[in-house]
Amino acid sequence: MMADNKEQRVCVKFCFLLGKSAAETVLMLQEAFKEEALSRTQVCKWYSRFEGGEMSCEDQPRSGRTSTCRNDENLDKVRNAISANRRQTIDEISEITGLSWSSCQRMLMEDLSMKHVSTKFVPRLLTED
Repeated sequence: MMADNKEQRVCVKFCFLLGKSAAETVLMLQEAFKEEALSRTQVCKWYSRFEGGEMSCEDQPRSGRTSTCRNDENLDKVRNAISANRRQTIDEISEITGLSWSSCQRMLMEDLSMKHVSTKFVPRLLTED
């Protein structure tokens, strides 16, 4: 059972609103989500936010450099490289497109919804074609 962190944060907020302690909440999360449960530190952090009046379960925006390589032009480069030969590795696609390995990997997996099967990239949802 893969639970995302937002789902667990909603559970933390629910427990907070019920008046449960952070320690009780940690135990309940561990029982429900097993090894995927939020840590005690994370639960305490969310309790502090809720106690301070911030009731949103969303992460705070982070500062930092935004991605400049994930644009339509570079996405087309990766798409064309894969269309030419689906048996290429991410290393080869990176070399062909001039983009970093991680950018190519992220575009393939997230933007093009592809995954690596055996030695070939294929769409995640296979069709008759």
